[in-house]
Amino acid sequence: MNKNISNAFTVDVEDFFQVEAFSQVIDRDKWEGFSCRVEANTDHILALLDDKGVKGTFFVLGWIAKRYPQVVKKIAEQGHEIASHGMTHKLIYNQQPDVFKKETFDSKSLLEDLSQQPVNGYRAATYSITNKSLWALDTLVEAGFTYDSSIFPMTHDRYGIADACPIPNKLTTPNGSKIVEFPISTVKSKYFTLPIAGGGYFRLFPYMITRWGLSQINKKNESFVFYIHPWEVDPDQPRIENISKFTKFRHYNNLSRCSNRLSMLLNDFKFTTMHNVLEDKGLL
Repeated sequence: MNKNISNAFTVDVEDFFQVEAFSQVIDRDKWEGFSCRVEANTDHILALLDDKGVKGTFFVLGWIAKRYPQVVKKIAEQGHEIASHGMTHKLIYNQQPDVFKKETFDSKSLLEDLSQQPVNGYRAATYSITNKSLWALDTLVEAGFTYDSSIFPMTHDRYGIADACPIPNKLTTPNGSKIVEFPISTVKSKYFTLPIAGGGYFRLFPYMITRWGLSQINKKNESFVFYIHPWEVDPDQPRIENISKFTKFRHYNNLSRCSNRLSMLLNDFKFTTMHNVLEDKGLL
């Protein structure tokens, strides 16, 4: 592994019942009725990062920030970067532009008030900036975000722009503005695109596959982004009923192994905040 290249360690701060895969069986107006597990799970990740001496970027959902402001404050107090994960975890391409705009401005303001630091970065729920919702980039620029990390350069049932640039770059928005994009990392070959940046893929693939794929990116002198959710280190979370076998597998697969794999990952690669990586590259 090339320990001279800094990579972005990121956390999408949301609770287990807020994932898009459960949206067909859990209404948003029922969220209040679930027990909160995001505090303890975020603390687990914070402790792991502290043990390894790593600072990361936490994309915090506004819904979480409103109800558990101490989560945001603790992340900021420990020297990590606070970024926005929107307000209600709705897919952007299913939102009206005016609703998205209000949520985007409101969540940024809330996070800045709580963290007492500028919030420069944004990540859409379920990477839902696609070809159908590129208009959202202009809203991000208007809100004052300097970078985005919402585009997944692959094909997926819920997200993805297959031909998107796979490395950090400056994007021109539909209205002609500029914003820096740190796309979700993949390994591309002539025959396949391997999603290697974390989340469910981190739990699905044997760790040696993840390590190999991320190493391929560093070998090209490029930085990768890694992402994880707090619920992914929580094998004891309540099980959701009435979901498909595929959803059950995708959500619950290898939860018990995730924390140990994270520890290995943090030993094997050099990490910092997303803002630091982009600044070092001269993109910010």
